[in-house]
Amino acid sequence: MAKAFASQGDMTEKKTSFTEIGEGLWAFTAEGDPNSGVIIGDDSVMVIEAQATPRLANKVIEEIRKVTDKPITHLVLTHYHAVRVLGASAYPVNQIIMSDDARAMVVERGQEDWDSEFQRFPRLFEGHESIPGLTWPTTTFSDSMTVYLGNRRVDIMHLGRAHTAGDAVVWVPDQEVMFTGDIVEYHSACYCGDGHLTEWGDTLGEIAAFAPRSIAPGRGDALVGDEMVTAAIENTRDFVESTYRPAARVAASGGSLKDAWDAVRAECDPKFSDYAIYEHCLPFNVARAYDEARGIDTPRIWTAQRDLEMWEQLQG
Repeated sequence: MAKAFASQGDMTEKKTSFTEIGEGLWAFTAEGDPNSGVIIGDDSVMVIEAQATPRLANKVIEEIRKVTDKPITHLVLTHYHAVRVLGASAYPVNQIIMSDDARAMVVERGQEDWDSEFQRFPRLFEGHESIPGLTWPTTTFSDSMTVYLGNRRVDIMHLGRAHTAGDAVVWVPDQEVMFTGDIVEYHSACYCGDGHLTEWGDTLGEIAAFAPRSIAPGRGDALVGDEMVTAAIENTRDFVESTYRPAARVAASGGSLKDAWDAVRAECDPKFSDYAIYEHCLPFNVARAYDEARGIDTPRIWTAQRDLEMWEQLQG
């Protein structure tokens, strides 16, 4: 029998934190589990990332209610992944916002992603019975849009392909704070299984050009101050490049997926093996890097069956 994915045995509850990263701006973090962000405006609240289930979303809502009683009116989903979006029904919002490309991916692969993620990471889907179905946006945008929470301006933008083709970031100009979704991580492995690795660095450069004072990353601790922000951006860049380079060398020489696995491990293990969800992400990262290096631009759709077939191939 093939060895199970690392995440299937991870049933340890993570400690959550709620950190203020700017005036009225908060990051909900959970030791490498998916983060959420909170923006408190003059008269309402915006949440970034719904969490995987309504049960988990209610943990975010509990923290919000400790700092404000303003109504939650907007939910931004930075991309389509099930662990980010399926808790949306817990929020009593007027608008659910995604990029056009993210919505297109819900259409194309939303159910398959849900089924696959449910098998990969059972702990994050505790309480899954309360999920009413796929999450659909009420509002989409192509390149950018602006929402005003009273006088507080919030810019929602697609800066380029990275973690997925439809990634959005959220910028709060009055505090120079950004919510990056999974484009930036901090001491947590990047999941590259649906990514565009050769473009990820350019998108990180676009984020860096804003010179954020603070960032709420997709996973890992809140990043407050220039030093942490810069370190996280450059470390994310190093992770993605260290994954792609060896896989590309193997692909160019006609090597196998297993050869790419060995080459990526040789480069990444010494630097990143202690990162959160590293072992979970690695097989999907190698498979996508190997595909991209062979000219497959659109990531292949992950299904529970494809997960198992890929894993058996990597295990020999």
